[in-house]
Amino acid sequence: MFTYSVRRIFSLIPVLFGLSLIVFFMIRAIPGDPAQVILGQLATKEAIADLTRELGLDQPWYVQYFHYLGGLLTGDLGESLRTKSAISTEVWPYLAATMELSFVAMMIAIVIGVNAGIISAWFQNSWFDYAAMVLALIGVSMPIFWLGLMEQWVFAINLDILPTSGREEVRNPVEAITNFYLIDTLIQGQTAQFVEVLKHLVLPAAALATIPMAIIARITRSAMLEVMRSDFIRTARAKGLSMFWVVYKHSLKNAIIPVLTVIGLQTGLLLGGAILTETIFSWPGIGRYIYEAIGYRDYPVIQSGILIIALIFVLINLVVDLLYAAVDPRIKYH
Repeated sequence: MFTYSVRRIFSLIPVLFGLSLIVFFMIRAIPGDPAQVILGQLATKEAIADLTRELGLDQPWYVQYFHYLGGLLTGDLGESLRTKSAISTEVWPYLAATMELSFVAMMIAIVIGVNAGIISAWFQNSWFDYAAMVLALIGVSMPIFWLGLMEQWVFAINLDILPTSGREEVRNPVEAITNFYLIDTLIQGQTAQFVEVLKHLVLPAAALATIPMAIIARITRSAMLEVMRSDFIRTARAKGLSMFWVVYKHSLKNAIIPVLTVIGLQTGLLLGGAILTETIFSWPGIGRYIYEAIGYRDYPVIQSGILIIALIFVLINLVVDLLYAAVDPRIKYH
């Protein structure tokens, strides 16, 4: 397995290289001049030309690309055109915010989705099965921006039990250590702050979890139905094992491979697809960070942000591949 892991890691290099090249050209196709956007509409042509030269945007595209690529090879993501700060240090709080939101959303999706799929397969063609699959279909079809606004209207405005936006209470900010606020508040023993951070997470995490939850539920149900018709399941039931033990011990273990696959894919998509949720709930994550960078034509930030998301996505897929062998002894990697 070690040899397979090393081989897979090295295979990521051409993927990331190709992605960096595609992103480099795509963002330069965005209309607008970064120097003009930074200086404003009243800037003189001389000032725009000076800033363009200072930012290195007057150089040929291949010079700009190889300069950026050389920085990546040394771990330097470059500087933001807007803030003049190193992206490698500036991006971490935003990335941590998105990772925390995505983790909580994925936990909600896995716990509810997997169990809903199992119960639907267990009681196939029952009222629960029909209700769960209809809700799953609605969940896949429902736009996140609409669901987020409805959550704010019901739980924040009408019921006033949850905050509408942000990661923390403005009057009682969290002292960042790891930038994972749930962890930071626990490290500092701030129970009240932990509860506040958790409250801020509920609405955006629930909105973000809707689509993966529905997909996981449907895949789990399909995989479980196929396994539960197998001979070894009939043998286990003939031996007198309880239905609960047969379903959660024997059936789920053999149906977990397709479920793991969709969990891995959805986790990667959450990191890159949280921009709508982060915008609606004013969540300071990497999706919103890239969105604001697009408005300022901040090329290095856009390139680095997309590359970071892509790297996390392919690493998640690698972890899922390795988990196949851990849960199914029939799978061997060489």
